[in-house]
Amino acid sequence: RFTSERMVPFSFPLSKCALWDPVPMGDAIGSHISYYRNPKLSVMEKTLQLAYRHTKQNDKKTLSCFLLGTLAVDEAGESITVTIDRFDPGREV
Repeated sequence: RFTSERMVPFSFPLSKCALWDPVPMGDAIGSHISYYRNPKLSVMEKTLQLAYRHTKQNDKKTLSCFLLGTLAVDEAGESITVTIDRFDPGREV
């Protein structure tokens, strides 16, 4: 992720069981989704309406919810399309 024009390392949440050795190996490399491909974001109107209605009906300042979708790469490998097509309001507990 970029923060004030510089790269910052990303990290994964802590878990009880590690699936890989967390010790860094080799030189650090940069990885950014738009470095080699043109990203596109597509959001369904119904999904936005559901999310908007949920926030209007809720009085809390912070909400726990999810936007779900799919990621697709075109045949030429030139662009990535993220399509958000579902809204999950989450659970209170």
